[in-house]
Amino acid sequence: MTVKKPNWQIFSALGICLTLSVLITGCDSGGSKPSAATKASTPSTAEAVNPSGLGNPDVIKIVSSLPRTGSAKGQTDTIVNGIRMAFEEAGNKVGSFKIEYEDLDDATAADGKWTPERETANANKAIQDPDVMIFLGPYNSGAASTSMPILNKASLLMVSPACTAIGLTKKEGAEPGEPEKYRPAGTINFTRVVPADDIQGPVAADFAKSKGVKTVCILDDNEVYGKGLATIFKDRCEEIQLKVLGKQESIDYKQSDFRTLMKRIKNQFNPDCIYFGGTSQTGAGQIAKDMVAEGLEKTILIIPDGCYEAAFIQAAGADVFKKLTCYCTFGGMPPDQLKGKGAEFVANYKKRFNADPEGYAVYGYECGKVALEAIKKAGKKDRAAITQAALSIKDFKDGALGTWSFDKNGDTTSTTLSISTIKPNAKGTMDFDFVKLLELQK
Repeated sequence: MTVKKPNWQIFSALGICLTLSVLITGCDSGGSKPSAATKASTPSTAEAVNPSGLGNPDVIKIVSSLPRTGSAKGQTDTIVNGIRMAFEEAGNKVGSFKIEYEDLDDATAADGKWTPERETANANKAIQDPDVMIFLGPYNSGAASTSMPILNKASLLMVSPACTAIGLTKKEGAEPGEPEKYRPAGTINFTRVVPADDIQGPVAADFAKSKGVKTVCILDDNEVYGKGLATIFKDRCEEIQLKVLGKQESIDYKQSDFRTLMKRIKNQFNPDCIYFGGTSQTGAGQIAKDMVAEGLEKTILIIPDGCYEAAFIQAAGADVFKKLTCYCTFGGMPPDQLKGKGAEFVANYKKRFNADPEGYAVYGYECGKVALEAIKKAGKKDRAAITQAALSIKDFKDGALGTWSFDKNGDTTSTTLSISTIKPNAKGTMDFDFVKLLELQK
């Protein structure tokens, strides 16, 4: 469902003191021209950049759009906690502006994951609120592909803690029409604090080869993130002479199980490795469970960062990992491996919430810090100015991820990735266990 936007251009172009008849005339005529900051915007969305005549001049609102319902909730709880920590440390203010934060859910109980309808509604809600200057999220790349065109027309800054699909920011390695189709205004407004999949996919293949893997079967969830990442993994396998058995295959993650598929893979290929491009919400845990059920426990399973959460282990069942070797790549360092300000963040998080942070908590914190820095650099309540301020961030070191910059595409210059396995922790429960840092081999 799409929420209808009020026509802000009427109010800014003609003024709230005009008569109703004049307002109607202004609507028919198309209103004022788009500003330079939104040079490709249509008149109906150009004024959404800075809706005039409404809002509190002393308040800047920041919203996040994350799956707050379903199995990703455990992960996103810690992301939201990280965001709140960043704002609380700043006293919920930047200069003379009071910072207000709203936590939006882009998932439904029925689907158990994000939906296009909810993400669209969240994006429209954000651009219609004249106090909203920044949109943190989303968590899923598919959700980003849904909300980016809406937010781009309004020059509303997006800072994602987790979206890694290549085509959201760059052309090379992307699908046809990406990223231009996400930028109808002809400008950039999407940024992310996590490395993209053009690094994650290849390093996963390199790691597989280092473990003696010679043959692989590749599966994906047929979504933007998972399918794109699996394709990148496949391309790298071919570059480094790992034999891809059969074709890259998309699963229907809504199936109750994948035992028939696993039985076929076992009987037809019996590969050294299965790679799954997908998330905890799109079948990864069930794949692990069914690999063991169908006698593939000697086959290594490699999964991406969309599975780096307790929900994956819970979905598979802890006993599965007593038999199955599983590795998970992650776009950064696990919480227990962070150093300096990162380690301080983890300690403060544990003290504040009496719990361990999930992997993406620190990226939520970093997003919050970036938002505050963008407002500070812009020095005014203006969507386009805040977006440009964020894109100009260089040598940023006020967060917890070390020193990094945004490049011309809105990508972080950080290229740190890691890989973990799953084994019993000090408490005896199955958990992710750091193996090593990963670097792309030329």
